[in-house]
Amino acid sequence: MSSFFTDDTSADAMSAGPAGEASVPDIPVGAGAVSGSTPSPSVNLVVIDPDDVARNRIAELLGSDVSSFPVIEDLVPYLNGEPMVIVLGPSAAVDGTLGSVERVLQAHRELGAILVAEELTTNLLQQALRSGVKDVLAHPADAMQLQEAVARVTSSLTSSPTAPVAGDELFEDDGEAGQVITVFSTKGGAGKSMIATNLGVTLAQRSDKPVCLVDADLQFGDIAVMLKLSPQHTIVDAVSSLDRLDASLLQNLLVTHESSGLLILPAPLEPAFADQIGATEMMQIVEVLRRFCSHVIVDTPAYFNDVVLGMIEISDDVLLVAGMDIPNIKNVKIGLQTLRLLNTPMEKLHLVLNRANSKVKLDVTEVERTLQVSADILIPSDIVVPQSVNRGVPVVQSSPRSGVAKSLEEMATMFAPALSGKGRGRKK
Repeated sequence: MSSFFTDDTSADAMSAGPAGEASVPDIPVGAGAVSGSTPSPSVNLVVIDPDDVARNRIAELLGSDVSSFPVIEDLVPYLNGEPMVIVLGPSAAVDGTLGSVERVLQAHRELGAILVAEELTTNLLQQALRSGVKDVLAHPADAMQLQEAVARVTSSLTSSPTAPVAGDELFEDDGEAGQVITVFSTKGGAGKSMIATNLGVTLAQRSDKPVCLVDADLQFGDIAVMLKLSPQHTIVDAVSSLDRLDASLLQNLLVTHESSGLLILPAPLEPAFADQIGATEMMQIVEVLRRFCSHVIVDTPAYFNDVVLGMIEISDDVLLVAGMDIPNIKNVKIGLQTLRLLNTPMEKLHLVLNRANSKVKLDVTEVERTLQVSADILIPSDIVVPQSVNRGVPVVQSSPRSGVAKSLEEMATMFAPALSGKGRGRKK
């Protein structure tokens, strides 16, 4: 990798260089990186802050081969298309720097930005996200926090922007909109995410086109954990690129569940980012996904908010999941009343009773009579479910002969027929 200048200049010397000139040397990310971590590819690393003390302090935490500039405009003449991580100091959050950062990031996709802020407020997180900043840390950040953030951003930059998703190909829009299925529950613990995950895996194994599972539980989404995935990108990256989001870009933000071929758009890694993602953004993302996917499954939080209502509105089908206990049934009844008041077409709602064979002195017929809705799918209770969740392997793969797996397969048949070994899923 070539540097902007032939001489290597330290951060201190750079800020004091003649005529404002500065060297941006080639450096390995996180020199002195976290012990035991995988070495990161080489990128240029730059600190931006008009305050000399703050700028030099951050540069010292990052390592010796770090360049710095008072303002981002000073960096622009030296950009040459090489990947670069920019660490914005605390002043960037209060002096209007984010506006300039946004313009530079939009013009140079090889750049990734991290903001170190004095106070993490919702407004600041929203502004940083919309400006294209990929990570926000509280000041003062320690060396390990900075190095880990730099490593995360570096991974997103050094991944080829045209690298095929799923390891095979970039999928094209064939003009046929995919089916959107929202999985919703009015009470936590009903098994909603387990059902969404297994439905996604089953449909992916049956479909010749991609199938995507979106984790729209933006504060506490578990899909990545349940599938034992370590995503480099989340839905936050999709929202930050919303102004230029298309099928090709979105595909590069998805992570693949290798054994099934299911594509995942994970929830944010930190709950603070949930407030930055609304129904409009979610609907736009799902509409792009359905251009190249046969099915888009959306896992939602267990309460009504604008994102949930937006997903229900654009969905072709909604799976309403209920557990076999009085609080669950009470909440589902209230949820159904709410959906009726919102004029939601009842024909697209499908009641799923989870743990339907539990000996809890609650009869399925009694539940259906109370809800005035017939259950479309009954999923039995079985120890294989928590075992599969703890292993990070969907129950339809870990225990395909179990009653639970057969019920989940039956559910998938509502949306796609079984294909006797066909489809694009990867088998172990």
